[in-house]
Amino acid sequence: MSRWRGAGDSFRTQLVALTASITTLAVIALTVLVQLVLAQSTNRGIDRVLADRSAAVVSALTVDDQGRPDAPADQLAAGVAVYDGTGTLTAGSVPDADRDTYADLATAGRPRNLTPAGTDDIRLRAEPFTVAGPGGTRVTGVVVLTERLAPYERSERLALLVCIGAGILMVLLASGLTWWVTRRALAPVAEMTRTADDWSERDLGQRFDLGSGNGEIAGLGRTLDRLLDRVSAAIRSEQRLTAEVAHELRTPLTAVQANADLALLEDDLPPRLEESLREIAQAARRMGAAIQDLLDLARAAGGTGAAERCALGEAVEEALAATGAETDRDVGLVVDVDPTIQVLVPAPLVVRALAPVLDNARRHAAGRIEVSARVVRPGLVAVSVDDDGPGVRPDERETIFEPGRTGSSSGGDSGPSGTGLGLSLARRIARSLGGDVAVADGPLRTRFVLTLPAAPR
Repeated sequence: MSRWRGAGDSFRTQLVALTASITTLAVIALTVLVQLVLAQSTNRGIDRVLADRSAAVVSALTVDDQGRPDAPADQLAAGVAVYDGTGTLTAGSVPDADRDTYADLATAGRPRNLTPAGTDDIRLRAEPFTVAGPGGTRVTGVVVLTERLAPYERSERLALLVCIGAGILMVLLASGLTWWVTRRALAPVAEMTRTADDWSERDLGQRFDLGSGNGEIAGLGRTLDRLLDRVSAAIRSEQRLTAEVAHELRTPLTAVQANADLALLEDDLPPRLEESLREIAQAARRMGAAIQDLLDLARAAGGTGAAERCALGEAVEEALAATGAETDRDVGLVVDVDPTIQVLVPAPLVVRALAPVLDNARRHAAGRIEVSARVVRPGLVAVSVDDDGPGVRPDERETIFEPGRTGSSSGGDSGPSGTGLGLSLARRIARSLGGDVAVADGPLRTRFVLTLPAAPR
């Protein structure tokens, strides 16, 4: 199928282009064939005209008292010449430009048609004759006449122009008809594509259910329904596994955190032991936050959160507060979020998806962070987080989202929890909600864009 893919070309466009190309080639071939047939037909027609004209002149010939052939004045049009048996002109006139050609044909022993060399605007005919003379004698000679080709050439040019015009019209009609037919034929496929895209963002439980028809569209619908069944089953299985693993980890982790906190309440702890216990308690809290993220993600029905909505501006404020970006005096913060924008996602999940991105910007920004949001298309809103940190190299724009990825660049992901899951978990949450997290080009050195399904206004 790769040969049908072009840079931004749809199947319909390619089919129309193919139809136009084939029709153009067919029109060119037909035009050439018509011109060849017309040229041959024209040549035969000219030869018939010359033959008829020469026969008319011969039938009107007479013999004068000196035994020379002669013709009535009404038969001696321009370019008609009558020669006797010795090749001497006895009647008519010879064009000066063709005098030598006429002289060569004056003694022809059989009918001849000739186009003079070096010219293509006339055609000549030599017609030998024998007529009865005085006293029963037989007088021989040759009639030579000419026919102008200009009228025939004009007809050929007109026919060529008609063929070209008709060919252009045929190409346009064929292309337009192909576009119309394919548009009608592919309209159900386009509608299915839009519907499936909407389902992928909102509800994977929907199905096309086109019945048991034998048409290609019905077969495609059944195939897509089976694919959606497998995708939904895989997502549900992954959600159950995530919830089970997170639940099993949370119980012993809670015990670790509780024991560490209790131990810190003891008096007269050695400094090194107290420091170790604080690190254990802090690490347990960070791991607990990551586990809670996984549990919330697994509990989101179908991974969409479509049953709830929230004000995006409030969720952004909560995420800024959770990461400390609002109170960080070393960073200048600019927030531009339309308070009327709402997303089809619970606010806690928006915070959990946005917080790692904001924390990553806060840790790497040199002195400025800008947070903005806008509706990029109906049903989708983009939250942009820009910072003036060191930036992300092009070859790292995807690898920084790998679990456990850490580094010192703006994409270095130790996450807000220090687990190495920050940006990775943010992307996973966003994609489960029908959105995404990606690196993009922005006004500052680094831009992360979080996309989420937007609620209709």
